[in-house]
Amino acid sequence: MQVSTSAYYDWLRRDDKHPDSQTWHLKQRMKTLFNESRQSLGSRQLMTLLRKEGFIIGRYRVRSLMKALGLSVWKKKRFVLTTDIYRRSPGVKA
Repeated sequence: MQVSTSAYYDWLRRDDKHPDSQTWHLKQRMKTLFNESRQSLGSRQLMTLLRKEGFIIGRYRVRSLMKALGLSVWKKKRFVLTTDIYRRSPGVKA
């Protein structure tokens, strides 16, 4: 076939640039659900929502698509009170 070895292995490793229509719709729906949840859905919750909508998909496929789309969960930090009102300051007398 007159193809170099490196070109063959490069072609073999290359991703499919044009996903089929079902995968495209799945990715769009994943982005929409993730943004509607204010970026709080993990792979398990996203999988259950997608299954309710009729997609046949497993958790690890959801996880790999989330990684490919750059969807990562941002957990809100808890408010922590940093001032101790009962502790005396060094210069204050009781």
